[in-house]
Amino acid sequence: MRRFCHISLACALLYLINMSGCIGETEFPNTPQGNFEQLWKIIDERYCFHGRREVDWNEIYEKYQAIITPNMYKSDLFYRFSDMLNELQDGHVNLYGYDNQSSCWDWYSNYPSNFNEMLIRKYMGSGVRSLGDISYAILEGNIGYIYVGSFAYDVETKELDAMFHILQRCKGIIVDVRNNGGGSISIDRRLAARFANRKTLTGYLRHKTGKGHNDFSSPTAIYIEPSKNVRFEEKVVVLTNRKTYSAANDFVNNMRCLPQVTTVGGITGGGSGLPFTSELPNGWSVRFSASPHYGLNMECIEDGIEPDVLINLLGGDESKGIDTLIEKAILLLSTPTPN
Repeated sequence: MRRFCHISLACALLYLINMSGCIGETEFPNTPQGNFEQLWKIIDERYCFHGRREVDWNEIYEKYQAIITPNMYKSDLFYRFSDMLNELQDGHVNLYGYDNQSSCWDWYSNYPSNFNEMLIRKYMGSGVRSLGDISYAILEGNIGYIYVGSFAYDVETKELDAMFHILQRCKGIIVDVRNNGGGSISIDRRLAARFANRKTLTGYLRHKTGKGHNDFSSPTAIYIEPSKNVRFEEKVVVLTNRKTYSAANDFVNNMRCLPQVTTVGGITGGGSGLPFTSELPNGWSVRFSASPHYGLNMECIEDGIEPDVLINLLGGDESKGIDTLIEKAILLLSTPTPN
């Protein structure tokens, strides 16, 4: 029996779940059919969003099992497996093999981009500073602007301190996570903590406890703790679009629970299931959503988070060098809060 350990979101971030729990898997032969059986079984027993997808996984078995033959070329097998996984339309479900990766882009392909990198550069101008994937500047009107391209690379505490010391005098800050495909949830939470004034409940986590599609643990509460370092306590606007995904989706969920934060833009991409990776007999790896994360009211945020202010980047504005979303954020931050 091959064995693996499932590290859930709470283990990785909050250390709330016992890390000793491991699950055994049946070993299948390294044949096209054996690899197919292993892949289908992994997703059947351990994927956490069967209830969210309009997909009958048993019908998927019949559909794809019928086209698996003993002498299939490995490249053909890879593409058939990829097609099967893409039925789930989940950006966290991927197949890796032959220096190739299978991914599904359907979850964002039919949405407006709401993003133009050249416009961002124009707004930040020559005063831009960078911390890895984070760029920041002070815009006209004393508005701070932070663009977070991803949460894949860590930033030292002293670097965040330096950034917030500079932005502390601003009357408001825009945090732009458009086109941020995610990265480390611990990094996104560390940034969100810079805007928290008190311990704040932001959602709940569950993890699989059995092989059934509905076998989950009871919800575990997740909180944001205020940073002990430099924080910003004035108004904040978070800009989002459909490519705001995974850890960036988590960041939006955390930020929207803070009272001084307004979210503006398009619905996020979701990706709230903590991904886990397992291996097929032929050495290919499959990644899948394993532990569902919910919002403050136990609502599922896997399919995206609606912004407080839904607005698109207008073509007429874009042609004039204007970012509709940034301008809306500036307006919101420049308007006095009613007493």
